[in-house]
Amino acid sequence: MINKSLFLTYLYLLIYILLSSGVILYNKWVLSPKYFSFPFPITLTMIHMGFSGAVAFFLVRVFKVVAPVKMTFEVYATCVIPISAFFASSLWFGNTAYLHISVAFIQMLKALMPVATLIMAVLCGTDKLRWDVFLNMLLVSVGVVISSYGEIHFNVIGTLYQVTGIFAEALRLVLTQVLLQKKGLTLNPITSLYYIAPCSFAFLFVPWYFLEKTDMEVSQIQFNFWIFFSNAICALALNFSIFLVIARTGAVTIRVAGVLKDWILIALSTVIFPESAITGLNIIGYAIALCGVVMYNYIKVKDVKASQLPPESIPERMNKDWRLEKKSSDVFVPDNNIKDDARSSRFSSTSDTNVDEEAPLMASSRLSYIARSQLSSRDA
Repeated sequence: MINKSLFLTYLYLLIYILLSSGVILYNKWVLSPKYFSFPFPITLTMIHMGFSGAVAFFLVRVFKVVAPVKMTFEVYATCVIPISAFFASSLWFGNTAYLHISVAFIQMLKALMPVATLIMAVLCGTDKLRWDVFLNMLLVSVGVVISSYGEIHFNVIGTLYQVTGIFAEALRLVLTQVLLQKKGLTLNPITSLYYIAPCSFAFLFVPWYFLEKTDMEVSQIQFNFWIFFSNAICALALNFSIFLVIARTGAVTIRVAGVLKDWILIALSTVIFPESAITGLNIIGYAIALCGVVMYNYIKVKDVKASQLPPESIPERMNKDWRLEKKSSDVFVPDNNIKDDARSSRFSSTSDTNVDEEAPLMASSRLSYIARSQLSSRDA
């Protein structure tokens, strides 16, 4: 007889993979001139943000599924607004890339996410450059270059849009850690959408007004309600599926699922969009990049686990010293809504590379002084 808990875990992973792949393929189909032909990526992103913000409002204010956090104007202005700006930018540039390059090549370029995140983290002073991580990032970069060289329909504009979107998302992740964690603010998927989606919508309105409004009036495209409604539903459901996966699995499982999803998406995209042909050099380059990503994920998961070791696992001498000075006050106690180390590790680092479109999950972490000391000595 199948264990119910195990069955639900695999079911949630399957739902996450299907929704994550489905949102990307659906967006490509809607935006592509060869299919639904709605070449307005900013408008599509605004629809997603408007719908997600409205649903989050009803869940928070009307149905009171979750309670809003204590949000002051100072926190909103210094934290939520800049994070929303970069989140909106990452979605704008990422969706625009669908107009110029294939889904398969976009997924290959996304292997650069840990590279971009590391660069931004080092520049912002939230991470230190280590040789083991640097070599992994070099391997990823080489793989992406090889994959790009093998791309049949290489497009400079589309590639620049996608890479810019990746760096905007990386900066958002770093800002989330730098700004929100300093304020001690923790947002779940619903409250993050409640605060971030409306602000992102407002930011997107400005480029929409100057870049797409006139073209939409001239082209007189018929608005198909059900197409855009179902597309927005899929984007919203992806957020909640990520939350369900986080609640039942660990960081390693999520990363493995992300790698599996990428390969499935590349294969599906070549079937659904025949013009998205891939070459042997594409596959070789992506495989090399993926090796670097997997090794990088392994290092980060190992670091997070080491940072959350219980006091008993720390050498006895260090434990005795700290017991005299700090006693139990330095031991990290997880939040009530995060029940194990595996879950908290998913939220605790800006290095999470499995970041999906329309998924503004907030990172939150608190390391004990002992854990920080261990990490500092390891980095040195």
